[in-house]
Amino acid sequence: MLRNGLEPWHLLIVAVVLIVPFGSKKLPDAARALGKSMRILKSEAKAMKETDPQ
Repeated sequence: MLRNGLEPWHLLIVAVVLIVPFGSKKLPDAARALGKSMRILKSEAKAMKETDPQ
Protein backbone atom coordinates (compact mmCIF):
# COMPACT_ATOMS: atom_id res chain seq x y z
CA MET A 1 0.00 0.00 0.00
CA LEU A 2 2.73 2.49 0.93
CA ARG A 3 5.34 1.19 -1.47
CA ASN A 4 6.40 4.62 -2.70
CA GLY A 5 6.24 6.44 0.63
CA LEU A 6 4.67 9.88 0.68
CA GLU A 7 3.55 11.29 -2.60
CA PRO A 8 2.48 14.89 -3.21
CA TRP A 9 -1.21 14.06 -3.06
CA HIS A 10 -0.71 12.50 0.40
CA LEU A 11 0.64 15.83 1.63
CA LEU A 12 -2.29 17.64 0.04
CA ILE A 13 -4.75 15.41 1.90
CA VAL A 14 -2.92 16.00 5.20
CA ALA A 15 -2.97 19.77 4.60
CA VAL A 16 -6.70 19.75 3.90
CA VAL A 17 -7.39 17.63 6.98
CA LEU A 18 -5.45 20.12 9.13
CA ILE A 19 -6.90 23.29 7.62
CA VAL A 20 -10.56 22.27 7.71
CA PRO A 21 -10.96 21.73 11.49
CA PHE A 22 -8.57 24.47 12.65
CA GLY A 23 -9.01 27.09 9.99
CA SER A 24 -6.19 28.90 8.26
CA LYS A 25 -5.95 31.62 10.94
CA LYS A 26 -5.42 29.30 13.90
CA LEU A 27 -3.02 26.90 12.16
CA PRO A 28 0.16 29.01 12.70
CA ASP A 29 -0.67 29.42 16.40
CA ALA A 30 -1.22 25.68 16.73
CA ALA A 31 2.09 24.95 14.98
CA ARG A 32 3.90 27.44 17.22
CA ALA A 33 2.42 25.85 20.35
CA LEU A 34 3.36 22.37 19.11
CA GLY A 35 6.94 23.51 18.46
CA LYS A 36 7.21 25.04 21.91
CA SER A 37 5.86 21.84 23.49
CA MET A 38 8.35 19.72 21.54
CA ARG A 39 11.26 21.93 22.68
CA ILE A 40 10.16 21.62 26.31
CA LEU A 41 9.78 17.85 25.99
CA LYS A 42 13.20 17.55 24.36
CA SER A 43 14.92 19.62 27.06
CA GLU A 44 13.21 17.65 29.85
CA ALA A 45 14.21 14.33 28.28
CA LYS A 46 17.79 15.57 27.96
CA ALA A 47 17.81 16.67 31.61
CA MET A 48 16.47 13.28 32.72
CA LYS A 49 19.13 11.50 30.66
CA GLU A 50 21.90 13.60 32.24
CA THR A 51 20.70 12.93 35.81
CA ASP A 52 20.04 9.21 35.23
CA PRO A 53 22.54 7.26 37.40
CA GLN A 54 23.90 4.25 35.55
